[in-house]
Amino acid sequence: MPDLKKLLPPIPDSLKLQPRRAGTKNPGNALDQAAESGIHAGAWLDERLQLSGAVRWALFRKVPRHDWTYSLGSSVMFAFLSQAVTGVFLAMAYDPSTTGAYESIRYTTNEAFLGAFLRGMHKWGSTVMVVLVFLHMAQTFFYGAYKYPRELNWVIGVVLLILTMTMSFTGYLLPFDQRSYWATIVGVNINGTGPIAGPYLSDFLRAGPEFGAMTLSRFYAIHMLLVPGAIGAMIGAHLWLVMRLGTTSPPWNKPRKKADA
Repeated sequence: MPDLKKLLPPIPDSLKLQPRRAGTKNPGNALDQAAESGIHAGAWLDERLQLSGAVRWALFRKVPRHDWTYSLGSSVMFAFLSQAVTGVFLAMAYDPSTTGAYESIRYTTNEAFLGAFLRGMHKWGSTVMVVLVFLHMAQTFFYGAYKYPRELNWVIGVVLLILTMTMSFTGYLLPFDQRSYWATIVGVNINGTGPIAGPYLSDFLRAGPEFGAMTLSRFYAIHMLLVPGAIGAMIGAHLWLVMRLGTTSPPWNKPRKKADA
């Protein structure tokens, strides 16, 4: 039987454990060796990607004194990531057709492994995300974080709010039961009453003059592809502006007085 060690490619020198100086302890167990190899692997990647400076700039920044409400933004991002992950798994068993949509949801909920858990996480996670977005917007407004020089970040936040509501609205039709069907008809008709763009928006959402198979496909494409991609791009721009401009201190925080020399 051939020796497998000879058939494997050699380990690069940069990933090998380096000799220690005299008087230092050599990593004797496997855990220490794994940690040492991880350090070398990180150094190898950083030497080529030059990401350590960006990571230090993003994570190790001075921020004003704040309270727990400043975690609402990161909570919204965590809720979005949860929706994205659970949505991908639900899409693996979903049939976006008028004849198979309801049956695929029933199968996922009642028969698939962890299907009820995934659907529950996705269903109630959408409500949690909408609530967190409104709380985050309210906190930003009352703290005055929309003022100079953060006006553009506020505009991006408003766009993210609209996209979140759009994703919630388009996802409501996907089970394609009686409640979601008629509720979506009411919602689309309400959108159609808007001035100028209302009728065009209504026709766009229906994918035609009446509800049908193309309507479900249109909502599924918007919910799975268009809106999540736009939300991901907007979150990236939002976070970059937060790191670039910093966060606003709460209005009740008073500036510290410099100590006398």
